[in-house]
Amino acid sequence: MSDADKFLYVDRNLVNNPLAQADWATKKLVWVPSERLGFEAGSIKEERGDECMVELADSGKKIKVNKDDIQKMNPPKFSKVEDMAELTCLNEASVLHNLKERYYSGLIYTYSGLFCVVINPYKNLPIYSEEIVEMYKGKKRHEMPPHIYAITDTAYRSMMQDREDQSILCTGESGAGKTENTKKVIQYLAHVASSHKTKKDQGELEKQLLQANPILEAFGNAKTVKNDNSSRFGKFIRINFDVNGYIVGANIETYLLEKSRAIRQAKDERTFHIFYYMLTGAGDKLRNELLLENYNNYRFLSNGNVTIPGQQDKDLFTETMEAFRIMGIPEDEQIGMLKVVAAVLQLGNMSFKKERHTDQASMPDNTAAQKVCHLMGMNVTDFTRAILSPRIKVGRDYVQKAQTQEQAEFAVEALAKATYERMFRWLVMRINKALDKTKRQGASFIGILDIAGFEIFELNSFEQLCINYTNEKLQQLFNHTMFILEQEEYQREGIEWSFIDFGLDLQPCIDLIEKPASPPGILALLDEECWFPKATDKSFVEKVVQEQGTHPKFHKPKKLKDEADFCIIHYAGKVDYKADEWLMKNMDPLNDNVATLLNQSTDKFVSELWRDVDRIVGLDKVSGMSEMPGAFKTRKGMFRTVGQLYKEQLSKLMATLRNTNPNFVRCIIPNHEKKAGKLDPHLVLDQLRCNGVLEGIRICRQGFPNRIVFQEFRQRYEILTPNAIPKGFMDGKQACVLMIQSLELDANLYRIGQSKVFFRAGVLAHLEEERDMKITDIIISFQAWCRGYVARKAFAKRQQQLTAMKVIQRNCAAYLKLRNWQWWRLFTKVKPLLQVSRQEEEMQAKDEELHKVKEKHLQAEQQLQEMEEKHQQLNAEKMALQEQLQAETELCAEAEEMRARLAAKKQELEEILHDLEARVEEEEERASHLSAEKKKMQQNISDLEQQLDEEEAARQKLQLEKVTLEAKMKKIEDDVMVLDDQNNKLLKEKKLMEERISEFTTNLAEEEEKSKSLQKLKTKHEAMITDLEDRLRREEKARQELEKNRRKLEGDFTETHDQIAELQAQIAELRAQLAKKEEELQAALARIEEEAAQKNMAQKKIRELEAQLSELQEDLELEKQARMKAEKHRRDLGEELEALKTELEDTLDSTAAMQELRTKRETEVTQLKKNLEEDARTHEQQLAEMRQKHSQAFDELNEQLEQAKRNKVSMEKAKQALESEKNELTIELQTLMQGKTDSEHRRKKAEGMSQELQAKYSEAERQRVELSEKLAKVQAELDNVNGLLTEAEGKSIKANKDFSTVESQLQDAQELLQEETRQKLSLNTRLRQLEDEQNNLKEQLEEEEEAKKNVERQLQLVQAQLADMRKKVEQDAGSLESAEEGKKRLQRDLESTGQRLEEKCAAYDKLDKTKTRLQQELDDLLVDQDHLRQIVSNLEKKQKKFDQMLAEEKNISARYAEERDRAEAEAREKETRALALTRELESLMDIKEELDRSNKLLRAEMEDLVSSKDDVGKNVHELEKSKRAMEQQLEEMRTQLEELEDELQATEDAKLRLEVNMQAMKAQYERDLAGRDEMGEEKKRALVKQVREMEMELEDERKQRSAAVAARKKLELDLKELEAAIDMANKNRDEALKQLKKLQAQMKDLIRELEDTRMSRDEILAQSKETEKKLKAMEADMIQMQEELAGAERMKRQAMQERDELQDEINNQAAKNAQAAEERRRLEARIAQLEEELEEEQCNTELINDRLKKAMLQTDQINVELTAERSTSQRLEGARSQLERQNKELKLKLQELEGTVKSKYKANMAALEAKIAQLEEQLDIETRERQTATKLVRRTEKKLKEVILQVDDERRSAEQHKDQADKLNSRMKQLKRQLEEAEEEAQRANANRRKLQRELEDATESADAMNREVASLKSKLRRGDLPFTVTRRTVPRGGVESDEESEPKAEAPEPQA
Repeated sequence: MSDADKFLYVDRNLVNNPLAQADWATKKLVWVPSERLGFEAGSIKEERGDECMVELADSGKKIKVNKDDIQKMNPPKFSKVEDMAELTCLNEASVLHNLKERYYSGLIYTYSGLFCVVINPYKNLPIYSEEIVEMYKGKKRHEMPPHIYAITDTAYRSMMQDREDQSILCTGESGAGKTENTKKVIQYLAHVASSHKTKKDQGELEKQLLQANPILEAFGNAKTVKNDNSSRFGKFIRINFDVNGYIVGANIETYLLEKSRAIRQAKDERTFHIFYYMLTGAGDKLRNELLLENYNNYRFLSNGNVTIPGQQDKDLFTETMEAFRIMGIPEDEQIGMLKVVAAVLQLGNMSFKKERHTDQASMPDNTAAQKVCHLMGMNVTDFTRAILSPRIKVGRDYVQKAQTQEQAEFAVEALAKATYERMFRWLVMRINKALDKTKRQGASFIGILDIAGFEIFELNSFEQLCINYTNEKLQQLFNHTMFILEQEEYQREGIEWSFIDFGLDLQPCIDLIEKPASPPGILALLDEECWFPKATDKSFVEKVVQEQGTHPKFHKPKKLKDEADFCIIHYAGKVDYKADEWLMKNMDPLNDNVATLLNQSTDKFVSELWRDVDRIVGLDKVSGMSEMPGAFKTRKGMFRTVGQLYKEQLSKLMATLRNTNPNFVRCIIPNHEKKAGKLDPHLVLDQLRCNGVLEGIRICRQGFPNRIVFQEFRQRYEILTPNAIPKGFMDGKQACVLMIQSLELDANLYRIGQSKVFFRAGVLAHLEEERDMKITDIIISFQAWCRGYVARKAFAKRQQQLTAMKVIQRNCAAYLKLRNWQWWRLFTKVKPLLQVSRQEEEMQAKDEELHKVKEKHLQAEQQLQEMEEKHQQLNAEKMALQEQLQAETELCAEAEEMRARLAAKKQELEEILHDLEARVEEEEERASHLSAEKKKMQQNISDLEQQLDEEEAARQKLQLEKVTLEAKMKKIEDDVMVLDDQNNKLLKEKKLMEERISEFTTNLAEEEEKSKSLQKLKTKHEAMITDLEDRLRREEKARQELEKNRRKLEGDFTETHDQIAELQAQIAELRAQLAKKEEELQAALARIEEEAAQKNMAQKKIRELEAQLSELQEDLELEKQARMKAEKHRRDLGEELEALKTELEDTLDSTAAMQELRTKRETEVTQLKKNLEEDARTHEQQLAEMRQKHSQAFDELNEQLEQAKRNKVSMEKAKQALESEKNELTIELQTLMQGKTDSEHRRKKAEGMSQELQAKYSEAERQRVELSEKLAKVQAELDNVNGLLTEAEGKSIKANKDFSTVESQLQDAQELLQEETRQKLSLNTRLRQLEDEQNNLKEQLEEEEEAKKNVERQLQLVQAQLADMRKKVEQDAGSLESAEEGKKRLQRDLESTGQRLEEKCAAYDKLDKTKTRLQQELDDLLVDQDHLRQIVSNLEKKQKKFDQMLAEEKNISARYAEERDRAEAEAREKETRALALTRELESLMDIKEELDRSNKLLRAEMEDLVSSKDDVGKNVHELEKSKRAMEQQLEEMRTQLEELEDELQATEDAKLRLEVNMQAMKAQYERDLAGRDEMGEEKKRALVKQVREMEMELEDERKQRSAAVAARKKLELDLKELEAAIDMANKNRDEALKQLKKLQAQMKDLIRELEDTRMSRDEILAQSKETEKKLKAMEADMIQMQEELAGAERMKRQAMQERDELQDEINNQAAKNAQAAEERRRLEARIAQLEEELEEEQCNTELINDRLKKAMLQTDQINVELTAERSTSQRLEGARSQLERQNKELKLKLQELEGTVKSKYKANMAALEAKIAQLEEQLDIETRERQTATKLVRRTEKKLKEVILQVDDERRSAEQHKDQADKLNSRMKQLKRQLEEAEEEAQRANANRRKLQRELEDATESADAMNREVASLKSKLRRGDLPFTVTRRTVPRGGVESDEESEPKAEAPEPQA
């Protein structure tokens, strides 16, 4: 394997390791989250509910992990896979592991679906040579390992084959390798797509393409902290190819140049490379020409000359100049560019000062300005005037405005940035011009996009928004592309799948940024704010929150206002943005005076750069002058903002990319240290998330990511289905189908295509597990077979041994038989004598000797080896001993150092004690501060209460407004009632009209004689028609008023809605204020916790002082030992004294010389006694001093303890007060929330009332329409009557000629009138159906009365006709005909009524069915309601259980507290015991002192005895006595001292035991507490889970309940409608039955008369047919006219609406046209000239602006970091100096201590100090554990409170639901009562109807009687003479009429007679 292959190919031998496969299968390996490594491998040991016990593979440590946090591990066969889309378990851990493994193996390229993921190796790899290029040339992607060349070749080949444009998108963080990969792409294309090398110009194009990169890098790249050659701009390189695939040209577009880098840089960073190249590489001539200086003289080079390791700026300058030459850029343009670069540097050296008495800026030294003007071809005075006092337009005049120092400096920096950006854009344009000079046509292109990836910093500004917006668009493109490719793959394989376009997921976020209107996006709002003079960043943020506050992707930040203004949820995560200077950045203002000077520059190059000076934004736009009127109107449409330009650029880029086939490359930075072979997991995961790789994997998981070819699937997994596939040949697809069927996989987990099997994520891993289990079973069976075979072989061997033993036994038996046989003996004796047998023996002997020698040799070798091993062991032991010795010496040295350190520590502790005392004072001051803050908080709370009062007042105002609205609603209802009254009036008028029509019919009979009066009647009716038209107009006016009222109501409704929205906003603000207060409270609590921690520190120091006290006690013990030594010395002296006494006894009889000696000795004894007494006194003084010190230190410690306790008590009080304030605030918040809910309820009620009003209005509108239809019908009837009038006139003319024809016409007219009255009755019934039931009944009664009156009038008419008929006796035949005709008509009516009756019955049956169905649905709903009630009861039970569990938890916590109190009490008891023992020790010490005093007295007596010289013998005797007494006393004192020492030792032992027990108890208590905390945490999790489940169930229940309520309301409405329809059907049926009875009665009469009238039937038939035709025609005309009228009304309404809409559109269009015309007149002249230049210059300015902004941001960040670093370094310097001082002092003290302390105490001191340190560490650990325990308890208590609050809320919501259900039940009962009342009213109406029916039947009976009388008169007339015949002939005519007409007819003949 070559060097390159190592970095390209995976070693499959390592991957396909069977041991790894077996390990994975047996251990159930999974991925577990890890803080250090991201994810760690582990094996699941056991599962407990939602948690698992996992053993980590590396450390063997067992941990508990939540099941949701565990991620599956892929089988080892997927290790280091080239395409991560093939992973069966697609999750973050597997992706990270695969990338990490490949990276550590040197494989930097990995595919992930469409992505190619590249990790920066931070070293040169041998994989970019020409051999590698040739290797990848023309190969498919899956044939070769992952590489950027493979991506490039794929793009190139698909461009050539499909003739489709391609794009390669490289994104990633700075330093991830985007630019390098872009270079490799261009290098590959230049190699592959270059034409023949012989053609010079074609080879030149490839050279130029490669040389464009160094130029762009020189002017656009810079050194940053992350990257030495970081591109500070984005670029899109478009390489054009001809039809044959040769490069014909290229084009480069740039984006977001970081132009701010030109003026300032962060620490250890450089500006653009060209500045350093020029300053280092320029020759003397060029330096003089460009006026160049040293690095440190330029202010814009913030860090001076920063060099890059391994890079020579001088060489790179020559390379850049050479690249300019190859690109064909002439020398004058090169010099012009370098002049601009030098001028930018000189601009930074311009310095301004503030004048003394004014804010005006001045330039004391203008040398830098002179140099700038020289380089850029300007006049110095003009330039300085333009900078210091520019001309600004105010209104129509220009004025000179003096600039401040800040404004002047800002203007110069803006000028420098703009100049560099324009020069960079010009350079890009010039490169494009050079690359596009060939004449060949480009058939297609490949675009390479190199742009920054998603950025999430701590401080995100406008630049980050633009970059993240770009990446959102690019990710959307990727999602859409992936969706299309997945769709094509599935369609190609014939798989059914519901396709989801994942690109739409990102659309809301993109709309939030870029949407132009309704509502406008962030960029649109920013542009809008830029137009307003007084706009600020704050107003922009407020507008964004106002417009987009409810957007799902927009959030208010959780950080403080100073850190972020708003938050956007991108696909990569939440990003907080700070909108500082966004308006400035978006407008990018410049000093237009200087820009004009640059436009008029004498330097051709500079003037060309500044040719579009009209398009810039002047500084007056952003200065204070902009507030003047007219200042901002200048060139309103001329300039475009940075946001607009970038949006246009991006839209063009996206349009280009959408028209191409994209290829995605994602570059990843492995670590920030630029180290090769190191990978930071969390950093890589963040980049994968930001780059969209994990998003792509998420999309993969939605479908079927794992695909496997049929053959491979069969080959690998056929072992799982051995009998599924029959023997012989079978197609791969069929075999796979059979295998999957036998595997019994879920159909949702796989799809079978045409060539592959598709699986969901994780299925292949499951199959791999099953396969491994199957293989293990097979291996086990194979091993069993092998063992059986080995056992059988061993058995056969044993059998052979058995047979051999039998043979041996047989031979032995034969030998025993032959042993005593003589011949055998002879044979045995002769055989050894034979030579042959001896040779064999000798050979055997030699063999044995050889064998022995070999054995000896082997033994010697073994011994030698053993000796060597021993020697090595001894050497190793020797080395170990040496190391141990060295370690011991080091330990001794360390112990010595430790002792010194401890001494130093002692000194430090003393200093710390002083510091603590100072801190206690500071704490007291802080306590006073806290009390002051508490007062402030109380004041804030009072302010909040005032605000709440104001809110309450506002709420009361709203209540008043609500009352006014309700009053308005009542007014509207009154208006509706008035309209109803008007409708009733109209109905009455209609009835009056009907009465007039009936009068008209009476007049018709009179007009038979008087034809002239008919004309008058006609005119009268015309007048009536005009009246009706007037009424119709009035009706229309009333409708218009109603429309106005409706609009007014709608306006009022919108106002109330706006007020409610304002209230909601106010509530939100109040919430925000409350949140702030809560944050302040939390801060205060945090301070209290800090105070508690400091208190703990103080306690710790007290313990340390106690330790010091123990040290002092030890010193005291040492003094005691010294005293004991003195006592021993005294005893020795006593012994000497005794010896002297003995000598005295021996020399009693000696000489005077001996006496003198004795006196000398006695003097020496007295001196020694004095010395002893002095020593005893000094010791006693020292003891007293030590005791005083001890008591003082103890008192001080007690005082400090009491002070600390007092501080603690005060802190706890403050904490309780703050907690109470917090509780009060939470209560106030709850009240506010309740108020909000109440207002919400009121708003909903108001909306409901408005809806009801709208419904009433629509009902009134409908009634109006119906009335208009009725009016139209009445008009039609009037027209009919007019027609009848004309006919009647004709008939009256003919009446004189022929009575018979007149009579027939009269009959026709009468029939028509009867039919019309019937039609009117039917219309009246229809009207009655549409009105309310009560009004219906009243109107029916009135109609019946009117019908009765009509009948009476008709009777009067008939009487008049009879009077006329008496004159016309001869024409009784006509009456017969009319009777026949009436009979036929009645028959027809009878048939039609029968049909109607049948239809009504059918409709009634249908209604009954629907009623039953609705009843069933209502029952179902009631069942559902009962079910919901059960669910609610279950939830309440769960809640009770939850309460019980909470109570148990509280009991457990109380138990724990009791146990803790018990333990503390025990500790206190032991401490009291220790104190008692110390007291006993002190009492013993007092006894010892008394004994010492007695000892002194005895000494004094002894001295007296010695001094007495009277009697020697007596003295000696007394001396002996005193000596014996002294010895006894000494013995007693020794025993007492020993007893005291024993007791002291016993007390110390007891104290140590107590301490050990205390520590053990504390440890046990901490363990118990931790265990209980864990149990509490587990229970809490379970409780939280239960609460979540309950919330989910409650949510489902709410949804079901709302759905049930809606369905119930709908059903109730349907029920009401059906009940109304049933009532109407019942009414119609009753009416039909009445009519049927009436008609049956008439039928009986007519059947009797039928026999009489049958003779004249034939004559009447023809007339009846004609009349029927006329009737039908009239009916058809009437229906047609009604339809036309309704259509006309509809058309009219539609036309009115369309007219209004068109009028609004016309007005809007007119306004727009006027604006457009004005703008067009202003802009038409300029657009033609500047269009092309505008595009180029816009690109350049935009790029430079972007770079400048980036650089400014980075410089700001770097300045902040620099100041922080300086402060930290100063702090560290101070600490270092302090430590040095301390070190010196400690050294001095150490030397003093070493001089004073003796060697004896070293070991004791070290042991004691170690013990002290250990105790201190234990105490620290205990205090930390205690603090963590208390914090955990606080957290659990807080969480418990939150859970309790949530449960209370849920309980309240459940009670609300219950109340709603009760209200609904009561509403149902109320509706049922109303229904019953309506039924009762219907019954009453039916009773009234029956009463009317009876009256009508009576009337018909009376009419029958009259008919009979008429018949009798008729018969009389036939018999009598002429006058009587008249009466007779008229009688039969009355038979046609009703019974009521007969009575007046009988009375009529009398006056005529």
